Formats: sequence, C-alpha cells, structure tokens
Amino acid sequence: MVDRILDDVDRQIIEHLSKDARLSNREIADELGLVEGTVRGRIKRLQADNVIKIMAIADTRVMTGHENPMMAYLGIHANLDSLRETAEEIAQLSFVRFAATMLGRYEILAISFFGSNDEMIECVNKDIMAIPGVKHVDTKLAIKNVKYDYRWGRIIGQGESSKI
Repeated sequence: MVDRILDDVDRQIIEHLSKDARLSNREIADELGLVEGTVRGRIKRLQADNVIKIMAIADTRVMTGHENPMMAYLGIHANLDSLRETAEEIAQLSFVRFAATMLGRYEILAISFFGSNDEMIECVNKDIMAIPGVKHVDTKLAIKNVKYDYRWGRIIGQGESSKI
C-alpha cells in the first residue's frame, strides 16, 4: 500500500460508497459536484492502494439460519506459552466471526452468532474447551444492539500497513 493521506474528496466518495456500493460513478460525481472521471480515478486509486474494497455485507439472520441470532462475546482464558497457536485454532472455528488476543481480563476474545443457548453451550464446551491451552471461557450475550455500524471498516491484519 502506498502511504497517503485521504483528502475530503476521498472521504466523501468513501462515505457515499459505504452507504450504497452500487452507486454509479456518475451519481457520486453529481452529488459531490465532480466530473465522473475524477470519481472513477479516485475509486480505482483507493482500491489499488487497498484503502477500500467493495464487497457484500451479509445479513446474519440469513447466514446463521436464525431469525434472531444471539451475538456472543467469548472471553477465553488461555495458557500464555501457547497463546498464538490457541488463538489461531479458535479463529479457524466455523462459528467464530472475530478473534483477537487481548490485554486485560481475557487472553483471547472471540465473537460469534448463535441460534440458541444450547448451540452456544455445545460450541463452547465441545469445540473451544477441547482446544489445547484453553483454561476457561466466559460468555457474554448481547441482549439488544444499540449500534452496529458495519461501515466502520475492516480491521488491519497482521503484516498489513495501518498508515491511513
């Protein structure tokens, strides 16, 4: 990725695309008072520099097969001597949507969606607790989402630059 600073035009284009990635370059240009070619060029450069990636956001109800999936935060206590391996194994579980090593109360945090308490208990007991290095799992359920903005962006992965 090229080190660069986003200007106001880049930010406005990103804001429009984050609301509706199906907008045409012409529609964005008209909204911002720009020429279509300027918007097209900016979008291509933002994509080439890995600043944006245009992708589909799936509905968790469809993906989980449940009308009201429960979001669970799984605080995992693990042995420090094998923390990386344990975290990587947890991240590979099909029901885990987010996993990170942490400083603080837990060594690993995983976020998942479940259709029922029974499904969550089975996944925690059968899958997570069976992983070598896992000592204990604290589960917390989100009971009502107050705000979830999928547009905030992807989390920079290991080996990727975070200079933007």
